Amino acid sequence: MNSSPENFADTAQLLPNETFYEDPYMMPWWSQLIFLTAFVILITVALGGNLIVIWIVMAHKRMRTVTNYFLVNLAVADTLISLLNTPFISVFLLYQNWWFGDLWCKFANFVAICTVSASVLTLMAIAIDRYMAIIHPLRPRVTGRVIVAIIVIWIASTVLSFPNLIYSTTVNFNYTEICTFEWPDGNSTNSRIDFWYNIIILLATYLIPMATLTVTYTRIGVELWGQQTIGENTPVQFERMKSKRRVVKMMVMVIIIFGICWLPYHLYFVLVSTTNITRMKYIQEFYLVIYWLAMSNSMYNPIIYCWMNAKFRQGFVRAFCCCPCAPCKRIRTKMYHVRALYPAGQFTMSEKFYHRNGSSMHTVTEDMDDTSSSLVRKSIKHNPHKLVD
Repeated sequence: MNSSPENFADTAQLLPNETFYEDPYMMPWWSQLIFLTAFVILITVALGGNLIVIWIVMAHKRMRTVTNYFLVNLAVADTLISLLNTPFISVFLLYQNWWFGDLWCKFANFVAICTVSASVLTLMAIAIDRYMAIIHPLRPRVTGRVIVAIIVIWIASTVLSFPNLIYSTTVNFNYTEICTFEWPDGNSTNSRIDFWYNIIILLATYLIPMATLTVTYTRIGVELWGQQTIGENTPVQFERMKSKRRVVKMMVMVIIIFGICWLPYHLYFVLVSTTNITRMKYIQEFYLVIYWLAMSNSMYNPIIYCWMNAKFRQGFVRAFCCCPCAPCKRIRTKMYHVRALYPAGQFTMSEKFYHRNGSSMHTVTEDMDDTSSSLVRKSIKHNPHKLVD
């Protein structure tokens, strides 16, 4: 049995080696159908949701904030893994045969590590951005730096996943073909290089990022919810603080979901290296559930944005503008009402005010979309008449 605690990319090790090589267990057709349906739903929701997120930000100028650019990068990573990796790995796991050739074996393994790394690094970049905006609000934030940060994220992710392009290969065994690794010191089952590579992946894509994100958002939370306000706040200051809290809550939810989705996957491979878990009955079904949960992380972020951010919610309604359901109709009605009350150009708010703690002047422009949305909601509350669709 492989001594690696985990292997994201080596699809041959996603099932117990003894079972796979000696007596492959084929699930009953109805079980395969259930899992296949679950993966189809996952891929459809992930692709649709993340593509809409990209459209919402890139097609609407007011949505092009620093944080939202990072969310677009996160959506791109989730789209890529849902399109180029998950369909092929899930089919391999269900039918225990790699039908997609040696080249796609290399590319699918490369995409697996690259996109997960890009997602994690993007979450860390958002945390740093939020930290700087809230803890050090007087320091300038340049949108151009976001592009540089995104480029660095993808370069680092490519470097981390590059060994997959070199050492991934397909192997024929008992009339089946598997996608696996052939390292310089042997195959992935016995390779020490494989072991240490997976240790690096575990640290770089889960343990270190989760620890860093926990510390960073704890510090941000103390600043936002623990600080004492000196003097009276203007309405814009008050709404801006509420807006920052909403953004932080949303990102904390994204991180919690990420941690929950990937934790069983990591724990599984820790157990594989220390116990005989792979000989358990129904281990294939058990692993498929864990793998589905990990991959499903790519479909939850758009749902979180829609749930916790008014602007994204409006964007999703526009994307599904023909939906006849009552909730969509109510939101469309409010959107039309908002346009009547606030003509184009009045949503972007900017005001100079004194930063109480530093007694210095600075301009507020970030997070004003949510602020204006809150003010609009209050206006609608005090003007309850509705416009007809």
